[in-house]
Amino acid sequence: MKTLRSAFVLLCAVAYGAVMFASPQATPNLEDTAKDLTRQLAARQFGPVVKQFDPAMTSAMPAMKLAEVWDGLIGQAGAFQSVETTHSQEVQGYRVVLVTSKFEKATLNIKWVFDSSGRVAGLFFLPLQPAVSWTPPPFADPSSFHEQPITVGDAPWLLSGTLTLPNGIGPFPAVVLVAGSGPQDQDETILANKPFKDIAWGLASRNIAVVRYNKRTLQYAKELPTEFTVNEETVIDARAAAALLSKQPAIDPRRIFVLGHSLGGTLAPRIAQGDAGIAGLIILAGGTRPFERTLVEQLKYVAGLQGNIGPEAQKQIDDAEQSATEIENPNLAPDTKLNILGSPISGAYFLDLRDHPPAQIAAQLKVPMLILRGDRDYQVTEADFSGWKNALSGKPEVSFKVYPGLFHLFMPSSSAGPGLGTPADYQKPSHVAVQVIDDISTWIHGIHGHINEEPGRIPGE
Repeated sequence: MKTLRSAFVLLCAVAYGAVMFASPQATPNLEDTAKDLTRQLAARQFGPVVKQFDPAMTSAMPAMKLAEVWDGLIGQAGAFQSVETTHSQEVQGYRVVLVTSKFEKATLNIKWVFDSSGRVAGLFFLPLQPAVSWTPPPFADPSSFHEQPITVGDAPWLLSGTLTLPNGIGPFPAVVLVAGSGPQDQDETILANKPFKDIAWGLASRNIAVVRYNKRTLQYAKELPTEFTVNEETVIDARAAAALLSKQPAIDPRRIFVLGHSLGGTLAPRIAQGDAGIAGLIILAGGTRPFERTLVEQLKYVAGLQGNIGPEAQKQIDDAEQSATEIENPNLAPDTKLNILGSPISGAYFLDLRDHPPAQIAAQLKVPMLILRGDRDYQVTEADFSGWKNALSGKPEVSFKVYPGLFHLFMPSSSAGPGLGTPADYQKPSHVAVQVIDDISTWIHGIHGHINEEPGRIPGE
């Protein structure tokens, strides 16, 4: 099986997590598309298959190269026989479809990764393995808490969620988990990884209640208005979740915190503005720079992982540069339709982000903050972390910490070599690092209506 694994695993072009934003537009039936593409491979129709590739894939895997890969595959697995089943999942704005296919000598999963416009952004050939499911992290004690379903928000935007509550009388401090970009479920599920479930179970095991919930872009993708903004996508519902917590008898309404990850971290200061009743913020991998420039940087980084950037990948980067110029246009109108990697996004979305710079908003708040980053995170980089530090380093109630070896999900990076991680990090089942859970717990329990006495440190360190 090791020989099969090394021979069949093929990563092409852009995979998970390369982009921070995904449009909530309706998803076509990509399972049928994946089956058709698989059958075209079996029929050696490589040209039509490549026509479905995005520019980076086209550059990395032209028809001749695809034919070589396919021939090498059937040389070991035997002749293709049939498509058995399909399974699909949303992963960081991509649709991943597994086509379980029977060959003469083996049954394999052919993994097709589609971008938001339905183009093929990745192709893998994998030995058939039992589905890897989430398992409780070793730092969680399920006997110390219980969970109950809740509903966050108001009609017509009622969101399914879960309240994880420590056993005992309370009142307990509580945390609202605010997810990153795209149509995220309440656990921030990415393949076998569920970072928000890890955090909820870890904190509840340490006497901190947690609420998590599906995003509107997941539960109401077709109903969202064309010109929606992050206010509708994230901010309103996070405030509603905090208000819901404040009404729970087991919760201390004076100690309700917001923990935002990625886009959720970027928006955390905005969520805490006004009379939201937020006692403090935990910002995990929150960006401070404009989305459009971060997108260009990510595309360049991921394309460069394959070696020299080919002409098609360069065209994708150039298109993103052009989109960035359009977004930065002072005359951008709310109803302008922008093409962001094939997704039509309204100007209103970017105008709203432009009008609410996260670090500047955070600097105006008077609540404790804990700002964390993994040093192998290629999506939210040191430049973003410096944005927080430059705006907030003079505030004694704000603490900062960087974790060696962790990538964007605050899990250990599996990428070889030094430096930043790669999209392949998302493939490995893992858990949020226990040190992150412990640091958040220690920090929250150290907030008793007063600020940290020593800036840049976590209470108890």
